[in-house]
Amino acid sequence: MNEHRNRAESRQAWYRYPPLRNALAAGSIALAGFGLAHLGLVERDFERVFYWIAIPLGGFHWVREGIEELVREREVGIEVLMMAATVGCGLLGLWGEAAALVVLYGAAEGLEEHAFHRARRAIRGLLDLAPKQARVLREGREVEVAAAELRPGEHFVVRPGESLATDGTIVSGNTSLDESAVTGESLHVDKGPGDRVFAASLNGQGSITVEATAAFEDNTLSKIIHLVEDAQEQKGHAQAWIERFGRRYSPAVLASAVLLLLIPWIAGAEPGEWARRSVVLLVAAAPCALVISLPIAMAAGIGAAGRRGILIKGGAHLEHLGAVQTIAFDKTGTLTHGKPRVTDLFAPDGDESRLLSVAAALERRSEHPLARAIVRAAGDRGVEPVEAVGFKALTGAGIRAELSGSMWHAGSPALFKENGHDLRPLEDRIRALQEDGKTVVLVGDEQKVAGLLALQDTIRPSAQSLVETLHAMGVRTVMLTGDNRRTAERVARSLGIDDVRAELKPDQKVASVHELAASGSILMVGDGVNDAPALASATCGVAMGAAGTDAAIEAADIALMADDLGKLEEALHLGRKARRVSRQNVIFSLLVLAVLIPLGLAGMASVVLIVLAHEASELLAVANGLRAGRASVG
Repeated sequence: MNEHRNRAESRQAWYRYPPLRNALAAGSIALAGFGLAHLGLVERDFERVFYWIAIPLGGFHWVREGIEELVREREVGIEVLMMAATVGCGLLGLWGEAAALVVLYGAAEGLEEHAFHRARRAIRGLLDLAPKQARVLREGREVEVAAAELRPGEHFVVRPGESLATDGTIVSGNTSLDESAVTGESLHVDKGPGDRVFAASLNGQGSITVEATAAFEDNTLSKIIHLVEDAQEQKGHAQAWIERFGRRYSPAVLASAVLLLLIPWIAGAEPGEWARRSVVLLVAAAPCALVISLPIAMAAGIGAAGRRGILIKGGAHLEHLGAVQTIAFDKTGTLTHGKPRVTDLFAPDGDESRLLSVAAALERRSEHPLARAIVRAAGDRGVEPVEAVGFKALTGAGIRAELSGSMWHAGSPALFKENGHDLRPLEDRIRALQEDGKTVVLVGDEQKVAGLLALQDTIRPSAQSLVETLHAMGVRTVMLTGDNRRTAERVARSLGIDDVRAELKPDQKVASVHELAASGSILMVGDGVNDAPALASATCGVAMGAAGTDAAIEAADIALMADDLGKLEEALHLGRKARRVSRQNVIFSLLVLAVLIPLGLAGMASVVLIVLAHEASELLAVANGLRAGRASVG
């Protein structure tokens, strides 16, 4: 029920939003009193009655917030300053000015809150892309039920042109899906039996039957929405600093206003004039635009990223995107497709089938892309893996297991050198394969090397253009990989990457990240699971292709739902845009304070003029902040 109400509120017209509705009503009453009095239709003394009605009506929402903040948190907020200014105007008999202050401040606060609400809730519009009904197969018949009633394990049918109600695995049928609601990627993806599919994906030409793997409230789309909303609540470093500053600044403004009231008693000046200056100072020095300048830009930027399939876990990470100086890439699965294939087999005894059978037996328990490629090659060639037991992963080096009573290894040449094997008979062959950009995996027992396999991955087409864009943006690029140096350097040269660090184990990747971070903000891009330690050590960790992978979404500060490097470029542009807009807002807000405060202290501006300037600056800061989400990327 709350969810539907929030979605309805996010779509309602601004003038129907309760704080704005009250402000508009109060403004109409105040203007009516002003007009009637100046037309001579009511007595000037009766004019105040209209203002007395307008003030509590227009101030109801923000006065309540100010009192709650003062009582519960013991903090003097901006609302308290405005309340004091309103009371001051009333005591001076300036009821028209008091009404103007209440109405204009209430309207500005209402517009700000409404804009902020829409920026935070816009991501919930994605829920509308998921159907409210699903055709579930029960007892051999299609039964239409509410999508919220779907449970994991149930089968449901999706016809051409329909959207998926929840996540699942295709049981039967082939089709192409538009997964842009989840990944932000508009290109259709071919899907068939056994493939993962996501809620709100739009089905193409084929009819498919899907086994639900998540309830409606737990599907990938719902997770994205919850993560984005949580992220929009989190504060960046700059925002937290401004809020700490505001908690000290507002009480100082209130104290300064009280001191102005004491000047007539000390200097024998006119009390009324200094009382007016005190009231004007309360309004002029209130840091409304400054306090709202960052959160609105952060919320808009995070929301816009979420709608593009880029999950940014908080304002601090969006700030880091805008300030990144170095980006470190994993190679396999990040700069390359992560789907290598076996290109060469060499067994000194000539029995390549036996070599492949042993290699597949060793690698079949591993999830590494190279291991999967070896197992896939064995299956394609009809080679059955031999029996193996006692598997143990050698992190960053290979794997070992027991075959026929002997301990066997599969891994990099460096692993076999460390184990004391003589690789001289194979050195020329290994070098030639590596210089050709291939990754070499050796297989052998504790006495000898039984042979080698060479595998090759393909570079992503978008990788080179991304690196060129990064260089144009002044960002340094580094490759951190466990692959051999020759292969890594060949890939790096073809892409124009600035620095290569190869043959790294996970702890060495972490050490490299720490070293790079010493010279400035560093972004680490990997798969979110295998590179989790390095991602966690970087200033900001980015997981590639995280759609449907809970571990990847949880591991990184930023998750790119699509397996597309172009999304990283979009994320960087959004970060820089949000940072630029935030800076503009902060500078603008400080300039407004620098102008209005001296005018107030000098008595050169009336309450109404200061209020108009103050609220106009706040609304300009809000409008500019929203640009972080509306403006095009690039």
